[in-house]
Amino acid sequence: MDRAALLRVSCRHLEQAASDAEIAAALLVLTDWMVENGKLVRTFRFRDYHQTLAFVNAIADIIHREDHHPELVVSYNRCIVRYDTHSVNGGKGGLSENDFICAAKIDDVFSRTFPAA
Repeated sequence: MDRAALLRVSCRHLEQAASDAEIAAALLVLTDWMVENGKLVRTFRFRDYHQTLAFVNAIADIIHREDHHPELVVSYNRCIVRYDTHSVNGGKGGLSENDFICAAKIDDVFSRTFPAA
């Protein structure tokens, strides 16, 4: 799946986690993201706290609309976003297409709203 395709689709209920091959393919598209401890992670950097909070507010709409909520770690000039899907693997969690969809949409907001960050 390419970035444009990820931006066109919405999250849906999933029970099956992404395969290793699907994760590897997604990371080729989501080049600023990495997998850490089973979560899809990216650190976004900003000029100051005001810009950091503006980013959090900007992505809140995506998070709400997709009904797929990441862990956010907010500090003065950065926001760490960590995604995983709790419902896959029989409730044990893992990565899914929903994580990749949201990551692409958050990247899109970041690149359009904070191009000089």
